[in-house]
Amino acid sequence: QVLLVESGGGSVQAGGSLRLSCAASGYTYSSYCMGWFRQAPGKAREWVATIYTGGGSTNYADSVKGRFTISQDNAKNTLWLQMNSLKPEDTAMYYCAGNDALSRVGCSRALHESAYRYWGQGTQVTVSS
Repeated sequence: QVLLVESGGGSVQAGGSLRLSCAASGYTYSSYCMGWFRQAPGKAREWVATIYTGGGSTNYADSVKGRFTISQDNAKNTLWLQMNSLKPEDTAMYYCAGNDALSRVGCSRALHESAYRYWGQGTQVTVSS
């Protein structure tokens, strides 16, 4: 049973920073695909970034490229999302997601929520102008 638990959300002013974390447990394989998604009220869930833990290959949505950084700590089974230069439009519930059945190539194409098997409960990020 894979369990993902996010933390680190909060309220910040535009231009500020937050770091989200996602603690993962229960994975059988050593390499797997992890992603961050977000969902604003009244909007569809949106892909933010992915990382393949077997090597650290990353991908980012254009809306966050250059401002957000996804990273991992394999020893602690933790996924991070460092968010800098935050904007009001970044306000959303942020979710981490995982799939241990994707290859590196598959992970690079995992841009939709349907590609993920496991989900955390979400953490709220609010950016005020």
